[in-house]
Amino acid sequence: MSEPRSQGRPSTCFQLLITGIACVATIPAVAVESGTPSRLRKPTIADTIRANVYADNWFSLYVNGELVAVDSIAFIPHNVISVDVLPRYPMTIAVMAKDNADPTTGMEYANTNVGDAGFILKFADGTVTDGSWKAKCFSHGPINGDTRTPRVENTPIPENWFAVDFDDSHWAAAKEYAEADVGPKQPFFDADFKGATFIWSDDLSLDNTVIFRRVIPTPPDGKPRTDFSGLNDVVPDAPPRGSGKRPSDRGPRREESR
Repeated sequence: MSEPRSQGRPSTCFQLLITGIACVATIPAVAVESGTPSRLRKPTIADTIRANVYADNWFSLYVNGELVAVDSIAFIPHNVISVDVLPRYPMTIAVMAKDNADPTTGMEYANTNVGDAGFILKFADGTVTDGSWKAKCFSHGPINGDTRTPRVENTPIPENWFAVDFDDSHWAAAKEYAEADVGPKQPFFDADFKGATFIWSDDLSLDNTVIFRRVIPTPPDGKPRTDFSGLNDVVPDAPPRGSGKRPSDRGPRREESR
């Protein structure tokens, strides 16, 4: 008959199990390969940068191949869209901008007027629009400014125009325009566009659909920023905080002081 175990003293197998769990629990977060954060943590709003965008009349904005903003108002007013962007460098920015022009005549206001355009952008890391951007027109008209028999010249838009690896090496540089040339409306003056310049392609009046591209190799303001790409492929160094319950499930809400 085997000798009974001493009460209060765990078995050898149980000791090994506890030791193993303790070892796993004390393994520190380690740096991983380049392209993922050096610390395995989730990003917060403090890791983002604010992007201010203004277009006459509409735009869609891609950062590193991902859609991050679309102008919510197609025409009037010329509104400013501000979004928070989680940057990753080199940062590829691609924008499609459109003037409010009829696709077959190139005119607006029931084909009674030739409109004008303009685009400007500023990121909080110091990224701004200027003549260093690439620009290409994909819809031009009315050709020769002919408003009696207006016609439009359209160029097919590449499916991957917003991709990081898209080849824009043959595109011309964007043309800079003065604020007076574009004539922005009030929302523009309420936002921070200091240091940025209005850009478009060669013809501010007749070029109606333009795509812009720019690669930002490093943060223009020189501030180091964590690269959070590939975060979904690693385990954060701490579990998510909070119970996951709605505020209404946590008991009565405290009335705010007035």
